[in-house]
Amino acid sequence: METLIPIIVQAVSGMLGGGIVGSLVKSVGMKLLPKLVSGVVGGLAGGSALGSLLGGGVDPGTAASSGLDIGSLVTQAVGGLGGGGILTGIVGAVMGALKK
Repeated sequence: METLIPIIVQAVSGMLGGGIVGSLVKSVGMKLLPKLVSGVVGGLAGGSALGSLLGGGVDPGTAASSGLDIGSLVTQAVGGLGGGGILTGIVGAVMGALKK
């Protein structure tokens, strides 16, 4: 269970980041589903990348024995928020370019 919590945090914060960026960039006109999907994918990638860089990555072998670390979860959330927002912005820009 301890290994699923960081993944859930990444996905939820990625959705939040994707929703924020998608609503800020209204010129693209993305629907809700592409915002959420790109947010989740970006959140998982961003949370994992930032966690690996800062040493708070998800390692199933150590997560079960060491318990949950609040600093690691904050790192996962920040990485997920940023990754979800960035990927949603990229997807929005590509979708906007394809519509023209």
